[in-house]
Amino acid sequence: MSDLTVELETLDDVVVFICNGRVDSNTAKTLQSTVIGRIQEGADHVVMDLANTNYISSAGLRVILMAGKQIKSAGGRFVLCGMQPSVRDVFEVTGFLRLFEICHSREEAVSAAQ
Repeated sequence: MSDLTVELETLDDVVVFICNGRVDSNTAKTLQSTVIGRIQEGADHVVMDLANTNYISSAGLRVILMAGKQIKSAGGRFVLCGMQPSVRDVFEVTGFLRLFEICHSREEAVSAAQ
């Protein structure tokens, strides 16, 4: 799968981005416009569900870092969840696991983001 779809759900006041596919240099722009656009519209309690993300590159990590910084500066909460082992490895190697709150399930993440 070489493309990316981003689904949106709103649970209580938490915006959930469900990323399906690969986040690489070709698809990071899709993720960025979707996520950063919603944050600029005022979403400050955000969950990014990576359960169906099978690959993430440095371009994808940059978008997640940017989103996290914007939400933090707005006083909100940004929680990641559902990482597949290959994606979790990328976060671990780059030190990103220490930068973000990470939950196993979407339900846990939504609770943590409230």
